Amino acid sequence: MTGCIAFLLNGEPRRLPPATPPGLTLLDWLRAPDGAGLPGTKEGCAEGDCGACTVVLEEADGSRIPVNACLALLGQMHGRAIRTVEGLGGGAAPHPVQRAMAEGDATQCGFCTPGIVMSAWAHAREGGAADEALAGNLCRCTGYRPILAVLESLTDDGAPPPSPPPVESAEFIAPGQVFHRPASLAEALALRAAHPEAWLLAGGTDLGLRVSEHRERPGRILGLSGVAELQALAVHPGRLRIGAGVTYDRLLKAIAPLPDLAPLAAYLRRLGSRQIRGMGTLGGNLGTASPIGDALPPMLALGAELVLASAARGERRLPVAEFLTGYRRTALAPDEIIAAIDLPRPPAGAILACEKLSRRHDQDISAVSAAFLLRLGEGVIDGARLAFGGMAATATHAPAAEAALVGAPLAEASFEAAAAALARDLTPRDDWRGSAAYRMRGAQGLLRRLYWRAARPDLMLEVQG
Repeated sequence: MTGCIAFLLNGEPRRLPPATPPGLTLLDWLRAPDGAGLPGTKEGCAEGDCGACTVVLEEADGSRIPVNACLALLGQMHGRAIRTVEGLGGGAAPHPVQRAMAEGDATQCGFCTPGIVMSAWAHAREGGAADEALAGNLCRCTGYRPILAVLESLTDDGAPPPSPPPVESAEFIAPGQVFHRPASLAEALALRAAHPEAWLLAGGTDLGLRVSEHRERPGRILGLSGVAELQALAVHPGRLRIGAGVTYDRLLKAIAPLPDLAPLAAYLRRLGSRQIRGMGTLGGNLGTASPIGDALPPMLALGAELVLASAARGERRLPVAEFLTGYRRTALAPDEIIAAIDLPRPPAGAILACEKLSRRHDQDISAVSAAFLLRLGEGVIDGARLAFGGMAATATHAPAAEAALVGAPLAEASFEAAAAALARDLTPRDDWRGSAAYRMRGAQGLLRRLYWRAARPDLMLEVQG
């Protein structure tokens, strides 16, 4: 049904005029005089890196999800509750977070401050490490010590959760643009079959760049964030069933209590920032098939399978290794949607390691990423799955290195042989993130480190602190 985009903005219902472009970024609409007219949210990089555009999505369960307004499209905001820096406090009185920032000498020029305030407001409720909460916000003049001190001092303000408007399937039409927002998988599949040229939009942390940075204006968008079936998440003893629309934030909360997936949880905490993880989805990372997609090596190492669905043929299952066919190319048919990911959990006694080399620890693109699953027998290696990202046109296995390990003793020499075999598996490329030689040496170093993870886990814990 054709309708108007409706959401809560700072606790007040907003219903946008029928011709409002649904593919406009939330940031552009917030700042525009003929939009919300709220310029407190800033534009810094328009890439989701600096955090100046941070706003918070308030969930009905009381949780607060910081997101980058520069990447979120208006059509995605239908039925959500959005809080901007203008929506904190009461009238002329500053909110306690704002007061703490000022009194703690945690702001100077103030350009980055509104985004940091919003990240801090979410952090006060969500908890966790202060530096992790701040990883998606850059400050060009203050320095991070006083900002972190403020974040560590905050307590939740106890504000009640919102009651956003009920969400049904909708279609938003503006001149030259249509945004479909189905509420069921069946409806989404019918739209996919009818409009195979439409952008498939999940979180938008990748596609959103084409709007915010490159100023593309797609003619048709199929937004999947309202499809209930894609939001399902189930933890079973031997596997996880992850709906393709589940955000990394939700996925992390689900696997954080699982010791066997602790290496994956630690790795995913380095995937973007809280803002990126609040919108980005595992299905979207797989669908874009970027060679530097951080989620892809663990999917390969654990042997994940995708559930692909179409209206005409129903469901089919495909291993991730067969789904990725080349640089940003997949085996997804024009009428298909990724419905779910079946992710096996590591077998008892197996060793899972997830690694990432980048110029900085947080909120950075990988030069090399890797995931390893090692199974040990009596003094020998029974099985090895080695997967790498950033080394080729797509994330890939390393079959020669795997063969060098399987059946070999758990010894340094075995891993040296596997590291040498990587040259037969991978031909890294040169770019500004790293030379081919650096990538190969880095990948080999990660493989050598796997020996110490397996043979001396106590030593690795001491090294990592």
